Parts: sequence; structure tokens; C-alpha cells
Amino acid sequence: MADIVNDSEYRSWLRGLKQQIKTEQVKAGLSVNTQMIMLYWDLGRQITEKQETAKWGSGLIELLSKDLMSGFPEMTGFSRTNLFRMKKFYQFYSSIVPINEFVPQAGGQLQAIDNKENIANSRIEGNVVIGKIIMIPWRHHVSIFEKVKDIKQALFYIDKTIENNWSRTILEYQIEINLYERQGKAVTNFKQTLPEPQSDLANAIMKEPYNFEFLRLAEKVKETDLENALVRHIAQFLLELGIGFAYMGQQFPLKVGKKEYRTDLLFYHTRLKCYIIIELKSKEFEPEYVGKLNFYITAVNELVKDDTDKPTIGMLLCRNRDSYEVEFSLKGVNNPIGVGTFKYTELADDIKGALPSAEELQSELLNFEREHGS
Repeated sequence: MADIVNDSEYRSWLRGLKQQIKTEQVKAGLSVNTQMIMLYWDLGRQITEKQETAKWGSGLIELLSKDLMSGFPEMTGFSRTNLFRMKKFYQFYSSIVPINEFVPQAGGQLQAIDNKENIANSRIEGNVVIGKIIMIPWRHHVSIFEKVKDIKQALFYIDKTIENNWSRTILEYQIEINLYERQGKAVTNFKQTLPEPQSDLANAIMKEPYNFEFLRLAEKVKETDLENALVRHIAQFLLELGIGFAYMGQQFPLKVGKKEYRTDLLFYHTRLKCYIIIELKSKEFEPEYVGKLNFYITAVNELVKDDTDKPTIGMLLCRNRDSYEVEFSLKGVNNPIGVGTFKYTELADDIKGALPSAEELQSELLNFEREHGS
């Protein structure tokens, strides 16, 4: 490291870096996410290039960290760990972002960028990627490039973070439960029953499988127990369903003729502008489930939906399913239906029976508070 300290090329480079950081444009905008991300990108680029060309060895980042923290004691972000992250950040996206398009320019101006352009299944344009990258905080980026290995997946999670305004905790949770691989994978007839872009949006809200591992239930759970457990954990249930779901009720009544029928769960989707019925089945898919859900959809369309609402959608969630059997069962069905599966944390019956219920836990907590005056 002593050789680097006395190296004239390093000292010249360090002076240039300090001048770049001191520039009024960067100094004034460091609290603004856009400027900070651009600065971190460029530091990562320069570190990568210097390590490739200057042959300064592994001690470069540690020395640079000390020099920058000494030169800018009022600023955070120049730790050894964070400089390594900047390097990884640059290397992760550099294959799809032209180098010169992400370097902070005089005045700190970027080219006009269409942030809403869909890049998921098309040629990835560098300036579009930049427009998305600068919109989320640095710590979100760290969570993405340290947990996700594929750039398409990373861009998916960036898009979802922007769309849903995720906190870093929720982002990490969605990566952990592998939302990328699960979204849009259920079997549906949306393409045949809904106009575009409604059909694409409806397909995007379906997951396969749904992750209900926040529930701890017996292996052979009753459907009513599953339904009640989801309602008790409605906040986590809504997080798993995704943005836009508004809970309308459990066992929602529908009077058809002289009989009253009840859906398991009824939601309204604020983006699709339609009612969504969720029917839960604790067993493997059976074709007759589609007929019953189709009946409920028709009833909601006739009795609940008004002229401003889009067609009601049915979601059938089963323990297991055969994709071909589901596709065959949906043929000729005119109402939009999606069929997915779910998983939860299974407990053996004897363990489940030994655990206290939510009501028992609540009672114990109240007793404890009374006894201890807290």
C-alpha cells in the first residue's frame, strides 16, 4: 500500500476525484438521490478502470476510502464497504448502460428519459435503464445487486419498487419469496375473456404459487380455517396479493332468486377497476370449482357491479392443480378466471393442537398486563 500512497498517478487521480466531489453541482445535490447515484456510478467506474490499468493491487479501495473520508469528514458513503459496493454496482449494470451516458455532466443534467417505457421483453436501452436506476435509493440498489444475479430480475424489482413505492424491507421480502419467478405464472383465460390491456394487467397480478407461509396450519386444513386465518392476517395477505387489492369482505352474500350464496372473499382492485372474487380450496383442483366460481362472477356482475366497473374477475386458489386439466376446464368459459396454487407452513396435527389459539394468546397477554400494571 505504501507504493500506492507515493504513486504520482494515484495522487493525481485522487486530486481529480476530490475536485469532482467538491464541485458545487455535486455538493449541492448530494442529498438528492439522482446526483448521489450518478456519483456512486462514476466512482465505481473509475475504481474498476484504475484496478484494471494501474496495477495498484487490492489495497487501492482501502486507501482510497481513508483518503476520501479524511478529505470529506462531513460526508458519509466513502467507507471501504461502500466503495466495493459502488464498484459492484457499476459492474452489474455496465453491460447494458453506455459508460458515457451515466457520468455526471456539467450542470448535472440528464437527457430526457421516458421512465414508463416497458423494457421487460424488448431491447434494453441504456438511457431507459438510467431513468429507472436513479429513481430508487442507494440502499435499495444494494439489496438488489447483492441478492439478485440476473439483470432482467434486477430491473423487474426496480420497476416494482417504483410502481409500489416499496420500502427496503418490503423489497427484500419480495426478493426472498421470489416474486419474479411467481408473478404471471398462473393458468388463466384472461386473454380470451378480457380486452387488452386489461388482460395483461390481470395476468400480471396472478402469482404461482401464492406464498402464505405466514400461516401455520395443519396439513389437512379445512377451507373455513384457511379463510379465517387469511382474514386474521389481512395485512400480510394483502402484501402477498399485491398493490391495488382493497378488501371488501368475507362470505360476501349474493341473493339469487330465493337462495343466498356467499363468496369466500371479495376484493376490489383499484387499478383494474373491477371486483375480484377469491375462492379457496384446500384440496386439489376439480373442474366443478370453475362452474361455481363462474356462477359467482355472473352474480357479482349483475348484483354488485355498476356501469363504471370493469368485468369481475375470479381467482381460484387450490392446494394443487394439473395445468392441462385447468386449461381444459376453462375452455368455453366466458367470464375471466385465473387458477393458482398456494403454500403455507404445515404443522403436524399434534403440534397444531398443542399450540395456543390467537384468542388464547390475547387473553394471556391481557392477564399479564393486568397483573403487572403495564
